[in-house]
Amino acid sequence: MALQPPKRKDPRRRSRVPTLPPATRSRAAIGLSVVAAEGRFALQHCAECGAVQYPPRDVCGACLGDTLVWRDTDTAATVLAETQVRASPDPYFRERLPWRMGSVKLAAGPVVLAHLAGGAGRGGDVRMELRLDRAGQGVMVALPQERSEGMEEDPALRAMGTQIKHRRILVSDARAPEARALVEGLLKAGAAHVYLGEPEAWLRWKGRAAFEAMQNVTLLPLDVTDVDSLKTLAAEIGGKVDILINTARFIRPGGVLGQDTVHAAREMEVNALGLIRLAQAFGPGMAARTADGVNSAAAFVTVLSAHALSPDPAFGAFNASQAAARSVAQTLRAEFASSGLRVACVYTGPVDDEWHQPLPPPKVSPRILARGVVEALERGLEDHFVGDVARDIAERWREDPGTLEREITGGGA
Repeated sequence: MALQPPKRKDPRRRSRVPTLPPATRSRAAIGLSVVAAEGRFALQHCAECGAVQYPPRDVCGACLGDTLVWRDTDTAATVLAETQVRASPDPYFRERLPWRMGSVKLAAGPVVLAHLAGGAGRGGDVRMELRLDRAGQGVMVALPQERSEGMEEDPALRAMGTQIKHRRILVSDARAPEARALVEGLLKAGAAHVYLGEPEAWLRWKGRAAFEAMQNVTLLPLDVTDVDSLKTLAAEIGGKVDILINTARFIRPGGVLGQDTVHAAREMEVNALGLIRLAQAFGPGMAARTADGVNSAAAFVTVLSAHALSPDPAFGAFNASQAAARSVAQTLRAEFASSGLRVACVYTGPVDDEWHQPLPPPKVSPRILARGVVEALERGLEDHFVGDVARDIAERWREDPGTLEREITGGGA
């Protein structure tokens, strides 16, 4: 059934306390959460006999080999059996019963217990995904082979994801290159309302009229370097924000030795400290509303350069601010964990904007970056890499961070 708009909240009723699925996992099983956070379907493969392992373990179940490597795995599978759970001692699932589960045979070999999305049933061929549940743990989900309209409105998928439909969203900087495409994408995905932060609201700027003409879009003064600005806005709309997307960033080219520290200080103020201020202003209110039903608070998203992983000397101070912002986001992820509020980082390569104008392709267009942010929300990802450069950096960083550093900086030449 199509997801219906939420009823007006009764302020006299007690707010529901957020509950989470069971979070206890083995150390080996943490690997499932790591790959699920990036939207990958990867399982352990034995380096000695090739057997695919599930559940994750420390030694191979076939040959007892102890070299198990996480590799992307065939997602094809068949549902062997299904059931509806109608009673549970766990508070999280008791609030969401009935809940569909099934026994699924993977084409790669193992038989797994998986959550069944609508359209996936006994005897049917399905495709598997690893998704993060509300506790941040990787879980198996069986989906129909063909994606259908409204599929993400399935109760199980919505409980795990950060879907946009019927939610109210704050985008922190309307002047970001990707802002217009992002707003259009959010509205197309069913957002109830988009609030747009406007730094230096007194200054007229190109593109403002386009936002003013949009329905369900409101421009509001917001400066991530101004605590009073944030407090004022949080007092006005803090109780309404379900998803916050931080697009505010200050960038200037140049290495560390040759750049004016005034610019470097501004990059830290906007890119790292601005993220902290946003979290302090809106985070507690959002964390308290993660059990508010259809339009519960769901996600805190920030856009980062992929060079937060390994710096490019041509943008030394900016990349340092991005690394600091990444560290802030990881800390927020831990602090919001008990509420189920998801903290997501969308990493991008060089954006096709004025500050990367001299760089050759490939560059990420603002529209592609906006699409990446929407995709990260719809799939409930925590780490999403947009563009060829970002994906290449992420892959090489996972394999060998030291080699990547020398390749980018020229230290290995």
